[in-house]
Amino acid sequence: MLLSGGLDSTTALAVARSQGFACHALTVRYGQLHEVELTAAARVAAALGAHDHRVVAVELGALASSALTTPAIAVPKDRSLAEIGAPGDVPPTYVPARNTVLLALALAWAESIGARDIFIGVNVLDASGYPDCRAEFVRAFEALAQVATRAGGFRVHAPLIELTKAQIIALGQRVGVDYALTHSCYDPQDDAACGRCDACLLRRKGFIEAGVSDPTRYAPGRSPTQLR
Repeated sequence: MLLSGGLDSTTALAVARSQGFACHALTVRYGQLHEVELTAAARVAAALGAHDHRVVAVELGALASSALTTPAIAVPKDRSLAEIGAPGDVPPTYVPARNTVLLALALAWAESIGARDIFIGVNVLDASGYPDCRAEFVRAFEALAQVATRAGGFRVHAPLIELTKAQIIALGQRVGVDYALTHSCYDPQDDAACGRCDACLLRRKGFIEAGVSDPTRYAPGRSPTQLR
């Protein structure tokens, strides 16, 4: 289970657990500028009873330029919900080939421990237009896994792939997720959410539409009522 500590991967972990899987959680320190999500991943893994939780370091920042890995690139703020995920929208928070690299690491660990099921929390609806969050990508990687390994027989599960944030949150409620443990913000202030980046806006929209109280701790001066 690829676990970032965010809303989506946490829900996917809870779904896998609810289906009876023994979950080995993998968090990757890929060069992201903020450590908050790594701390959140550890909280989530413990709370959801992961059988094992590993953190591995792969420095993508030197190769994959992104607002999440490169201080000189600004995280977009205060975009309208119509802009986020609009056709052709691939914002600077996209990390080139990140999910390909992360799934390759998960595949290596899975083959080593005899696992055949890999879970990833990507979703294509109600999200920024990242090319590696599409069903085509998941299917292509699953096909690759069959020919790239000695064992073969792997399945890549993306249980949230066609869900909106509101639907993901509703699903998480049913499988016991405490979203106060999670972190989604692209540009946190200490460990508080900025309330202005795409991730914050989509997360807040999801809680509103799901009719669920938002447990996110926002930075001072950025109350949830200000979010669009």
